[in-house]
Amino acid sequence: MRRLLAAWSAVLVTILTVAGLAPPAQAATPGGGDIGEALRHIPGLTVVGEAPAPAGYRFFRLTFTQPADHRDPRAGTFEQRFTLLHRDFAAPTVAYTSGYNVSAAPNRSEPTQLVNGNQLSMEYRYFTPSRPQPEKWAEQLTIWQAAVDEHRAVQAFKAIYPGKWLATGGSKGGMTATYFRRFFPGDVDGTIPYVAPNDVINEIDSYNRFLSRVGNDPGCRSALKAIQRDALKRREEFGALAAADAAKKGYTFSIVGSPDKSLEVAVIDSYFAFWQYQKQADCATVPKAGAPAAEVYAWFEKVESFNTYADQELAPYIPYYYQAAVQLGSPEAYDGYLRDLLRYPGADVPETFVPKSVERPPFDHFAMPDIDFWVRSQGHRLLFVYGSNDPWGAEPFRLGPGSRDSYRYFVPGGNHGARIAQLPADEAAAATATIRRWAGLPPASSAATARSAPVGFPDFDADPIMTTRPRL
Repeated sequence: MRRLLAAWSAVLVTILTVAGLAPPAQAATPGGGDIGEALRHIPGLTVVGEAPAPAGYRFFRLTFTQPADHRDPRAGTFEQRFTLLHRDFAAPTVAYTSGYNVSAAPNRSEPTQLVNGNQLSMEYRYFTPSRPQPEKWAEQLTIWQAAVDEHRAVQAFKAIYPGKWLATGGSKGGMTATYFRRFFPGDVDGTIPYVAPNDVINEIDSYNRFLSRVGNDPGCRSALKAIQRDALKRREEFGALAAADAAKKGYTFSIVGSPDKSLEVAVIDSYFAFWQYQKQADCATVPKAGAPAAEVYAWFEKVESFNTYADQELAPYIPYYYQAAVQLGSPEAYDGYLRDLLRYPGADVPETFVPKSVERPPFDHFAMPDIDFWVRSQGHRLLFVYGSNDPWGAEPFRLGPGSRDSYRYFVPGGNHGARIAQLPADEAAAATATIRRWAGLPPASSAATARSAPVGFPDFDADPIMTTRPRL
């Protein structure tokens, strides 16, 4: 009888694991302590290969079989790309996503550094090649479907990592980490979203008010607006330079409609993009109106290329623009002072950057208010980090009376690359202690001690830098 019960117990655990509902394993690690062998015991997981990693770590490229539609088993499956940076089975594990593609190189997000843990990184569904076939965007590309992807993955990996878990990501990845926690609040022990916008009601924006006051130098804001107007007044001159570059790269513009439209939207976005990734000190680099074309063109290439919206540049990010158009929302264009020079007014919206072949459902006006309400009323163990000069922080997540053991920090003068390490020393120490407490670790003697890493890791804190405004 005992043997029969044990056999049925093993069958039940296997079924629950495949469904993503199995509890974390408490027994010995499958594979006798070898991570490569342990991975082969996770149902639905394929080890694509192992790549070099710094001493003390192993790095694997993986795929994990996911339902194309978690509500419809008949919709088939797809292979979602993952990577795993393994240090120790007993160490805390960080679930990380950029909200876009997964990096193929070993790196550690800031929370992974602070807890010296393992890191499971995942690609967001519909970012190629993690895309179901046939494509059914309206049914399959939603924040709930992506949250279930992460839930199933975390539950599956708890079979080999039974310790504390954290979730993190920057920008769209920070949004993703928050949504995951809302739908599956018990999956991880803490969530650390970086620079994550919270566009609760898409029709009511705070972005333009923020942009009209950003930074502590009115002269910088005036200089940015002047060079934008100059670029639009000289659009034939700059359009010729952009066309030459586009020809060299084989760029086409079928999605937005024309190179001229791409140029105009890029000029509009350049003000937002400057504050997103440049620093206050970079105000000195803004060319004066009437400066030589080569100088102005080079500056725009750094801040917002005139060819940003070429088909080839847009293609990797279409899933983001689609979600912005149907669920996430987006900022209103900051272009009132340019209206007399615009040929395509109203074009700077996510719908412009989604191919007409992709059918869009009506905008979901309930998705973001639901997330916001949960954060304020039930959110727990959340730690948000923003940059005070980052336009995406104009509408941040706000904590409420029901938010427990949760915190929000702003890096003074910080941009879209804001990190805990950039906070004032006392705030950085407090945030670090909180994250380590959630991970079941004692306070570190210093943030530097907590983030010590073997030689060979790239300088990587959360997300690769995106260079255009809509690419969160």
